[in-house]
Amino acid sequence: MALLRGTPEFKPAEVVVAEEVIDSYLADPAGSGYNTLVAQDGPAIAGYISYGPTPLTEGTWDVYWMAVAAGEQGKGLGSALLAYAEDKIKEAEGRLVIIETSSQPGYEKTRRFYLNHGYEAVCRLPNFYAPGDDKLILQKRLA
Repeated sequence: MALLRGTPEFKPAEVVVAEEVIDSYLADPAGSGYNTLVAQDGPAIAGYISYGPTPLTEGTWDVYWMAVAAGEQGKGLGSALLAYAEDKIKEAEGRLVIIETSSQPGYEKTRRFYLNHGYEAVCRLPNFYAPGDDKLILQKRLA
């Protein structure tokens, strides 16, 4: 949770939701609907990704949360976490990965990361999160 609290893009309410996702996974890894991978640097959490199949779809998956500690960014850890998740999604016959993010300037680095990894922006919902804060939906076809 310290990693998420230390990530400026995540608002306190978002950290609470991310914690609920992690707690759900830890309580029932097979039945929670979530998959979580944690990368460590010694005892410290260097990054993590949480993803899962999108309910009521065939082969569509969501990447719900991903964070890399500030000191670990730019070293390939985020790329490795995302590649691992995508490989696992392919193994589960996933065909499409969806990522939702904010249009706010503070998320520019996040958006650029996903676009550089083959995701494309497919939808913009104006004023979704708050006035002036659009929801951007990115997707990547795996098949």
